Amino acid sequence: MTRDISERLADQGIRLKDYAAGEHATLCPECSHNRKKKTDPCLSVKIDGEGGATWICHHCDMVGNVPCIEKPSKWKRPALPEKPKRSESMYDWFKGRGISRATVDAAGCFATEEYYGPEKKSCIAFPYRLDGKPVNVKYRTRDKQFKQTQGAQRTLYNIDNVTGDEIVFVEGEMDVLALWEAGIKNAVSLPDGAPKEAKFRDDDKRFEALRNCLPKLEGVNKVIIATDSDGPGEALAAELAQRFGKDRCWRVDWAELKDANAALQAWGAESVRNTVEEAEPWPIDGVYRFEDFGNAVLDMYHGRGPQPVRIGIEGLDDFYRVMPGTFHIVTGIPNHGKSNFLEQITMTLAEKHGWKFGIFSPEHKPAQYASRLLEKHLKQPFYDGPNPRMTPEEITSGLEYVNRHFYYITSNDHTPTIDWILEKARLSCLKYGIKGLVIDPYNEIEAGREKNQTETEFVSQLISKIKRFCRTHDVTVWVVAHPAKMHRDLNGDQPMPDLYSISGSAHWFNKADMGLIVHRNFEEKTTAVAINKVKEQPAWGGTGKLTFWFDGAHRIYKPSGAF
Repeated sequence: MTRDISERLADQGIRLKDYAAGEHATLCPECSHNRKKKTDPCLSVKIDGEGGATWICHHCDMVGNVPCIEKPSKWKRPALPEKPKRSESMYDWFKGRGISRATVDAAGCFATEEYYGPEKKSCIAFPYRLDGKPVNVKYRTRDKQFKQTQGAQRTLYNIDNVTGDEIVFVEGEMDVLALWEAGIKNAVSLPDGAPKEAKFRDDDKRFEALRNCLPKLEGVNKVIIATDSDGPGEALAAELAQRFGKDRCWRVDWAELKDANAALQAWGAESVRNTVEEAEPWPIDGVYRFEDFGNAVLDMYHGRGPQPVRIGIEGLDDFYRVMPGTFHIVTGIPNHGKSNFLEQITMTLAEKHGWKFGIFSPEHKPAQYASRLLEKHLKQPFYDGPNPRMTPEEITSGLEYVNRHFYYITSNDHTPTIDWILEKARLSCLKYGIKGLVIDPYNEIEAGREKNQTETEFVSQLISKIKRFCRTHDVTVWVVAHPAKMHRDLNGDQPMPDLYSISGSAHWFNKADMGLIVHRNFEEKTTAVAINKVKEQPAWGGTGKLTFWFDGAHRIYKPSGAF
């Protein structure tokens, strides 16, 4: 049951006299109890009327929000007939495709008539159920015209029969029934078929059914992809592998046949079942022939497929580009601006390229991190000072943007392990379509070293897990790591560290795809950014050093030259 706005605000320690949409003033849970004027209503709260609210304290500058509640979707639920019609001619039609009467009855299929344009035609109905309730019906005529219940919720066909940690994806209701006939009852299909080509868009409506079935998919560890062997089937397979992670996906080869139903008719139930059971890992573990990568080599040569992204920060793009699915290390002496500079990178990727990010930054409270992102987005100071600060109205608007592009990962009751963080990021990739993950800093991760395991071995294992996550989910990961204690030179200055200076292990340099160092010159009021590691030069950039100055009025770094 959806909790109302009063309960959600109470979770934050905020209580109002009433909860009507509009502006309200009340006590601040952060500072009011410590003030002399304890009854001064210094917290401004704006309720938007759609289940969300934003607030700012005019005394301690605390800000925050609870997001709008998505309005209950007014899905149109189909009304199934109490006595569904199942004629002998319908059973004969299924029999001609290898589907038995028992399977048809178990799936709840029935014969009916529906309008296709102005003409009413005989068709077969395939009910979609979720938690035992009908949520959609897909209709098919003998000449393969399709329609669905208008306004129905998009779910996976046969999802209620996925009860374990394994699922099989096929392409169409008939293929689901074909596998059922072969004794495989955990097969599902998307309601809207396969795309012509893989676009990997997180807002693709074709995959809305995955989001609607997420609670049933979270426990799945093995995804067998048995889509059609044509171009759209391969595109759908690639889309599914990207969403679930290639490390848990397996691929069925239908040989010269098109799909599961064709295989059932040609080979029989036992051979179909064996073919699914013999699915191969994606990608196949072991040794490959280079001809397996021929298309990928040509795509790289012609500039097709994934390409390094020019972030959009003047000067930096010549040296540092972001290849999706890579591992980046960022270091620098504490308080030299490495987190600040990385926040500018992520916000620019969000603004110019539409990227979404998961953020694990336990050194900052969520409201603090939001204020930092707001400065980068609005190009104005959050706090009061010599330059005009952002207004509450601009904060409200800015938070709406931040909510769409950044997702804060946190654990309030334990220090998380890298496995816990990556699992939350995996779910965020599936549900929200994140393309980047920031872990800032590394030393806030639970070490959890095994007995007799050295720190160097632990770091190597941790980086390997991160890089595996990058590859399988095509997500770029930035890790901020502090250098070991730096000794001052004869002038009392701390020299710029390098990637080998990072505390714990040389693996930070050796295993990183890209490496950045951020170092501030307090006398000259400049910040040097050194690119010390570029795995693929010149495609991803090149090593070098740039100098930036921090524009305090607009809260961003601007280049002052490169050398």
